[in-house]
Amino acid sequence: MSAVRLSLVACAAAVSLSLHAPAHAAPYSFVNGLALSGAALDLSGGSSANNGRLGYFSDLYFDAHRNEWWGLSDRGPGGGTIDYDTRVQRFTLDVDANTGAISNFRVLETVKFTDGTGQAFNGLAPNPAGTLGRSFDPEGVVINPRNGHLLVSDEYGPSVYEFNRQGALVRTYTTPDNLVPKVGSTVNYSASATQLTSGREGNRGLEGLAISPDGRYAYAMLQDGTVVDGQLNAAGTSLTRSVYTRIVKYDTDTGEAVGQYAYKLDRNGQGQGISAIVALGNDRFMVLERNNRGVGVGADLATADKNVYLVDLTGATDVTGIELPTTGNLPAGVVGVAKGDKVIDLDAHRVDLDGDGVLEAGEVSPEKWEGLAVGPRLNDGSYLILAGTDNDYSVTQNGTGTQFDVYFDFSQADPYAASIQCPLGQTAGCTSTANGQAAALTADHQLLPAVLHAYRASAADMAAYVAPVPEPGSIALTVSGLALVGAWAQRRRAR
Repeated sequence: MSAVRLSLVACAAAVSLSLHAPAHAAPYSFVNGLALSGAALDLSGGSSANNGRLGYFSDLYFDAHRNEWWGLSDRGPGGGTIDYDTRVQRFTLDVDANTGAISNFRVLETVKFTDGTGQAFNGLAPNPAGTLGRSFDPEGVVINPRNGHLLVSDEYGPSVYEFNRQGALVRTYTTPDNLVPKVGSTVNYSASATQLTSGREGNRGLEGLAISPDGRYAYAMLQDGTVVDGQLNAAGTSLTRSVYTRIVKYDTDTGEAVGQYAYKLDRNGQGQGISAIVALGNDRFMVLERNNRGVGVGADLATADKNVYLVDLTGATDVTGIELPTTGNLPAGVVGVAKGDKVIDLDAHRVDLDGDGVLEAGEVSPEKWEGLAVGPRLNDGSYLILAGTDNDYSVTQNGTGTQFDVYFDFSQADPYAASIQCPLGQTAGCTSTANGQAAALTADHQLLPAVLHAYRASAADMAAYVAPVPEPGSIALTVSGLALVGAWAQRRRAR
């Protein structure tokens, strides 16, 4: 199958969010948000959930030199059980240059990922054991400012892939040996956490991806630590995850890892892990941590916890060959990633998910905040920070692989407990999610929307921010772009 590159315009219904400001707001101030229809289609030409429903934000990236937004779709509505052509969406978003308010989300292009033979990466979980094939669960995306290529991190491998702008595979980065899942000495991509003896835990591989301003290094981050960093119970039936995960630094010239750094999670149970990492400079980042609570398909509503922190790798120890503790402090002499202020509290703002202008009981934080990006600079020198959610296509499946659309009623205190499942693509033959009894859709039911939040980081907050430098020959070398290049070159000469 050849790469698909379409440039028509599609719209996803968007409505403004209502906001209740928290008593103690994080430093980056909330501006506004959008709720995006769970029923929208992308531009691939597909008409169903499994071939064309718009997959929302496993990650976000803003290419300032082309004024382009990118939104990454994940492995597809089948949860790794359905052959789904993985893809990324290029979209446009109106940004008020004075306030940072966002509006008018529109998909401009759908790009499918293809391998070296032109076949689509399929989204299927690796199977049988030990075979990776074209299996792909995209979770992080950046544009390399040196050549305009897309770098994408993957949970399955865990892998980092480089694609051209048509979605064709250019190169696969080398996965560090201690991240490769193994049972004994045998590579096994489908073994469970309790079966694995080393490597990443299944479905918790490279979740976040960042790139240095000059494009020299990429930084991929495991959602949680390796199984070695965790601890099996005495019976070998459950794994306690480590409070530490790893940031892996790659040389983009060679595709080889050149370091790993220990990052301590705010481990409070409930599936806590990282979802995104965004470069603010060569060693400074924002990291998004979240638990698996909130409004979502199959999620527990209570105690949502979604935060963005500033972190710094300066002086951190390379822990490539070091086993990280499950709990407690790092080994003597090992310096972890410096974790600074919490700058965004994503679950602090309630949202009008159904767009009726009324803030209802079930309109609380979505479960899967996964996308994070630094957007354009505003007129007063501040920056837009954009965060987004993954709505899992508003699809679930049973043990035999039969898929269902999941409809929510946000007037209910627990919208998932009150949700209705319908056979995929149908509105008849529906049942209650809670008890399996026959149930009918009402005007209050809708597929789970995705959410975008706009935050504003002041000029002072972003004083040390270094924007990506455009690749040679870029048409984006405007006056402001040339100024950035000149400043970057001056810093390089000063080293």
